[in-house]
Amino acid sequence: MKIFYSYISVIIALLVFSSCSSDGRRNKNELIYWSSNNTEEIEFARYITSEWNKLNPESKVKFQPVPEGQSSEEIILAAVVGKTTPDIYSNMWQGDVEIYAEAGVLVALDTLDGFMAFIVERCDSLTIEEVTSKDGHIYQIPWKINPIMMIYNKKIIEELGLSHPPRTYSEYFETAEKFKKDNDGDGYVDQWFGYSEVLVTWWQRLFDFYPLYLAASAGAPLIKNGKAAFYNEYALKVFNFLRELYKQNYFPKERLSARQDVFLSGVIATRFTGPWEISHAEKFKPKDFEYAFHPMPVPDEHSGPTYTYCDPKNIVIFNTCPDPNKAWQFLKYFLSEENDLKFIETTNQLPRRKKIDENPKFFDYFKKNPGVLEFAHQANYIKGTDAAPVLKEVFDLISQEYEASVIYGVKSPEDALNDAAKAVDLLFLK
Repeated sequence: MKIFYSYISVIIALLVFSSCSSDGRRNKNELIYWSSNNTEEIEFARYITSEWNKLNPESKVKFQPVPEGQSSEEIILAAVVGKTTPDIYSNMWQGDVEIYAEAGVLVALDTLDGFMAFIVERCDSLTIEEVTSKDGHIYQIPWKINPIMMIYNKKIIEELGLSHPPRTYSEYFETAEKFKKDNDGDGYVDQWFGYSEVLVTWWQRLFDFYPLYLAASAGAPLIKNGKAAFYNEYALKVFNFLRELYKQNYFPKERLSARQDVFLSGVIATRFTGPWEISHAEKFKPKDFEYAFHPMPVPDEHSGPTYTYCDPKNIVIFNTCPDPNKAWQFLKYFLSEENDLKFIETTNQLPRRKKIDENPKFFDYFKKNPGVLEFAHQANYIKGTDAAPVLKEVFDLISQEYEASVIYGVKSPEDALNDAAKAVDLLFLK
């Protein structure tokens, strides 16, 4: 087993960041805030910092998007190594926080005055538990989410004689069998019920295996007490479900991402995706095309709510910040209900705020955007990631076994998950 991700990332990031030197960048009376490079988030960040600076001319915040590079994660790694981090960063993947917390480069936010009262008001107890690091401190503010759900073509479901999209694995299989077609008669299926990118890349499992695992298990962890916790009945059911989808040609093994949108063109009838799909569909859908969203498919015997992965991005304060308390005052303003509403209106992404679907502040927005409301309902049953400093390596090991077992069927789900769990356990040996 060769796990070199952390070392490779540091090397690449250092090279990328060599053009982003911060010599002379610092006005000691001014905080530096980096956002993502997403266009809508840049618009929101510019608005927030401009409004804050008008109200607080003695505590100004300088905004810039994270510098361009191969990935924002690599840029942040390089900034940490070079001690050129921003004071505030709002695009931290939750799964990366623990490695930075253990490295001692983040401010423990629970040591700041008023933080715990703030987070208890904003987040439910499960979210607070989820973002609490192994040392008992909290180094991140839950900010935004994009829950993963199943989008489906309403017309196709109706034409198949169904009153609702498939909810269970059996229903999904039955519907997929009715839908798959060989349209040109060459003996190969060219119309599939669903699609997920056939990539071994670790992050692809965040959009197929992981949300299905959370749905099947009611939000069970992958890692618990420094060991793999995913070699269980739920992961086996998910592996078997996905394996059957590929085996029966309900999902294609070929890459379809280079084609015209295969969902909007009717080549596939369902896809696992997030709320970003709404603006894309509204812009490019054919005339009279109708779609809706539904929770992830679950095992036949499943009962209770359906959980999913929420794709969280959170806010951190780096320990290079000259005045964490001043940064915290800015973030309280940044994360107010009024500015969360501005955020959702600007980006169509959900703030991670408890019971947002019941909050009157957002009623008008949801009335105008019923598709986003479906994700707001789902946001009551979500999970981010476990607190582990090697989470990318964990997903990488799962993904390697996923490829062998689920996609190509050369390994049983039991052997694949057992081998992945054993390899993951080795990551935690000191």
